[in-house]
Amino acid sequence: MKKAANKYKISVYAIAKNERKFVSRWATSTKDADEIVVLDTGSCDETVELLKSRGVKIIEQVITPWRFDAARNIALDNVSLDTDICISLDLDEVLEQGWRQKLENSWGAGVTRARYTFACSHDSKGNVIKTHPIEKIHSRFDYKWINPVHEVLKFIGKNKENIISIPELVVHHFPDYSKPREQYLPLLELSAQENPEEPSISFWLGREYYYNQRYDDAIKELNRYLSLKSAVWEEERSAALRFLSRCYLEKKDIDNAKIYLYQALAQCPYIREPYLDFAKIGYMTKDWPLAYWACFQALKITDNTGSYLIEEEAWGYAFFDYGAIACFNLGLIDQALKYAEQAYSLAPDDFRLKKNLNIIRKKTK
Repeated sequence: MKKAANKYKISVYAIAKNERKFVSRWATSTKDADEIVVLDTGSCDETVELLKSRGVKIIEQVITPWRFDAARNIALDNVSLDTDICISLDLDEVLEQGWRQKLENSWGAGVTRARYTFACSHDSKGNVIKTHPIEKIHSRFDYKWINPVHEVLKFIGKNKENIISIPELVVHHFPDYSKPREQYLPLLELSAQENPEEPSISFWLGREYYYNQRYDDAIKELNRYLSLKSAVWEEERSAALRFLSRCYLEKKDIDNAKIYLYQALAQCPYIREPYLDFAKIGYMTKDWPLAYWACFQALKITDNTGSYLIEEEAWGYAFFDYGAIACFNLGLIDQALKYAEQAYSLAPDDFRLKKNLNIIRKKTK
């Protein structure tokens, strides 16, 4: 039977540097595209040769000074002008099989962009742990990348943007954690200089200061974020308050750490993440009523928001683990046993959880 003609010309484009170990998997997942374009920004391994051997169109150019948005715009500029749909796909990302049919079935006249599922975290067996929606599939024109880092696609068309949702189209992300993050902080500082009123950039910068153990800078920037009139997303504001709490915890200021956590809960009471921080403070300070309260309240929340701000730890065994320890120390042995059994069932290879469960079981006899 003759294969039906494709409805649209689809191009995949990417930027790359020293991505040799990802080439085969990435090229296989993109093979159904009509065109594959990669801007190589200075690889010194076999990335370029391997991509060429898979039929990928390669542009080689070093970007100085380095900016992710500049690199992505150059890659996009080299996509064929008669392309209907563009897919921005990093080399550590993989299109799930059947993506083309799902995309073509959903795309239509006047569509400019597609929202789809981004599986951003996996367990050791490859099972998806965390997903959130993302929007890096777009029409050939009317878009450009902005921001030196944590870059985003900006709609620049004359007509109205038309976004469709294709949740069944899934892209899997398998990040390379060995890559250094040194460039992120200066690029985020540059982003904040260029876009001082953009709330997400301010949040990301404050968070990055925290990751770099620059706690006073993080406190200053996160408070600036909270003061922005445009910072209205409750979940992001709650996350900023959590990072402020963690900064004060690192500075050994438990009282302020708790104050910011209570504010995080008040800002967004329907997420588990602030309770996890409370459970950790309770465990650290041996405040077992606090730890028990945090776990009990968190486990009432059974649905997460699906945003990128969800923390995996809050949706695994952690609350059952902290809850078991808290109940054990409070003399609530039967409840401790229930929590310990649930924690162990979620992580049966964890020796510590098994040991704790056995200790609690002995107390029930």
